[in-house]
Amino acid sequence: MNAITGTASRRELTLRGIVIGIVITIVFTAANVYFGLKAGLTFSTSIPAAVISMAILKAMRDATIQENNIVQTVASAAGTLSSIIFVLPGLIIVGYWSGFPFWISAGICATGGILGVMYTIPLRRALVTDSDLPYPEGVACAEVLKVGAGEGGSKESVETGGAGLKAVLWGSIVSAIFYVIVQTKIFAASVTSYFRVGGDKGGATGFDFGLSFALFAIGHLVGLWVGVAMLAGAVIGWVWAVPYFTHLHWSAGVAADVAQAGWSHYVRFIGAGAIGVAAIWTLAKLVKPLVGGLAGAFRASRARKSGTLDQLPRTEHDMPIGLVGLISLLCFIPIAYLLWHFAVNNGLEAVTWTLVIGGVVFVVLLSFLVSAVCGYMAGLIGSSNSPLSGVGILVVVIAALLLVVGVKPFLPPGAEKPLVGFALFVTAIVFAVASIANNNLQDLKTGQLVDATPSLQQWALVIGVLAGAVVIPPVLELLQNTYGFLGAPGANPATALPAPQAGLISALAKGVITGDVPWDMIGIGAAIGVAIIILDELLGLAKKGPRLPPLAVGLGIYLPTSTTLMVVVGALVGAWFDRRADRKPNGEATKQLGVLLASGLIVGESLLAVIFAGIVGFSGKQNPIALVGDSFVTPSIIVGGIAFAITVIVLYRWIIRMARAAA
Repeated sequence: MNAITGTASRRELTLRGIVIGIVITIVFTAANVYFGLKAGLTFSTSIPAAVISMAILKAMRDATIQENNIVQTVASAAGTLSSIIFVLPGLIIVGYWSGFPFWISAGICATGGILGVMYTIPLRRALVTDSDLPYPEGVACAEVLKVGAGEGGSKESVETGGAGLKAVLWGSIVSAIFYVIVQTKIFAASVTSYFRVGGDKGGATGFDFGLSFALFAIGHLVGLWVGVAMLAGAVIGWVWAVPYFTHLHWSAGVAADVAQAGWSHYVRFIGAGAIGVAAIWTLAKLVKPLVGGLAGAFRASRARKSGTLDQLPRTEHDMPIGLVGLISLLCFIPIAYLLWHFAVNNGLEAVTWTLVIGGVVFVVLLSFLVSAVCGYMAGLIGSSNSPLSGVGILVVVIAALLLVVGVKPFLPPGAEKPLVGFALFVTAIVFAVASIANNNLQDLKTGQLVDATPSLQQWALVIGVLAGAVVIPPVLELLQNTYGFLGAPGANPATALPAPQAGLISALAKGVITGDVPWDMIGIGAAIGVAIIILDELLGLAKKGPRLPPLAVGLGIYLPTSTTLMVVVGALVGAWFDRRADRKPNGEATKQLGVLLASGLIVGESLLAVIFAGIVGFSGKQNPIALVGDSFVTPSIIVGGIAFAITVIVLYRWIIRMARAAA
């Protein structure tokens, strides 16, 4: 009998699978943390993890599809828990933290993540077993696992242990090499131009077009209409809003500085308003199916015939509910300690126990609610498309309002800053729960389709959470020391990571508690968001016509053009690639390889960026491997741009040929 799985029939939760999963988790977590801060988007790691796992386990004896499933389950924490970056850097941005204390940051990630796993266990039968929710990413991952194990699946799927692994590896290698050459300054990092509009007394605007394979790959993954929507947002921001407000509030200076100041002081809040309205609208659209789906699913669950554990199929063996309750209660002890530690060390001693007791109750109620909401949304539209930032916005606003009503009146003037910090702190815990719940049920759907044991998957998710919780704080600390976050005290806007969601959520927390927020700019953004929502709904009347996702438009306004423009290019090229693939006999296989190539491009550049951040921090030099000086700027733009375009063409042609050969 296998000592870990407790069964003699097959391997499932094995030591080697856990080790492989943790290694992949560490790699993908570092990549997702960097890229989430840079682009405001994270990428799903389940399928790339499954591809790498299958390639490794094929070289070993007795590998099973269930063991591969455990590896991708552990590694999926990289694409989920790393979403904590949408909140936690807010404590830096509002000037409350200067770094990320390891044990406190890891404690938030670990306790919130484990609680997210526990909360979704009672929901599994309701939302997975007895539900008709499609779970698109969970089904896709199961398909990849089946094909890799030789158990059938789609006839057009790729044999992912061979061609798929090559796509991931070569994508990583190419983007890493290009990133290194960019750091030598032989290739330009971006094509930048800022200028005055309407003469010397007019406004200013410009663009910053980043040459980044990771941004390009994100565009491929998000799809055509998200890319078009981000382009629309960039046009609103930089063709209209930046020149208009820099003209309205004219100031002397270099065009680049004036344009960046206008975007930071005015346009960024317009984007925040558009994002907030779009996120709330997306959640509101899901209220009816959420309520109806949960009610129907629980009715089906109650109607299920009773039986002992031995009589139930393997796919019904959850972690014992008593153990789930015990682990949940144990999680509240460190959560209470974290809240107490924050309060007593930040000038809130007079209301410590109110904050601790109220904070724990807040976490208990809000985290279970968001677990159900996020689990259902992930089942309905996929965890990558789920408006997780909308959940964060609502949670932080509720937390801030409760602090204003229930705590602020009992504190002396000047206590607003620690209350803003506390609002972000408690929101980070709830957000960690939400991020895991957003993905957990997707993994359990995959497990159901490959005959996995749910309880073993649930333990695997706990292991993945703990691995991610250890990795995230030092990576955040490294990136903070090397680049900083846009809007944080002392951050250099030219090099700072945008961290869009963290900036928005921290601005909302500060605005609600202090009343110091440009509501006029947010109101303009909200009006734009409403207009985009109406336009998108009208476009949606045509079943197969174009769409304009409101959240993507808001991100296009909020993010700097150094991020958005290359994402748009990637979306356009990815759409062209997919349409060309559809004309091939093995179209689905070709598109699947394109997705794996894009995943590799993200991982390679993101990991090198984290490594390079360490080199910068160690050397104390901003450009430690530069081979040329500023006089080489124009040639570097020409050479880098041509090299980038040629590399894209070569990679996509290679993918098409490889898919044809693998068919």
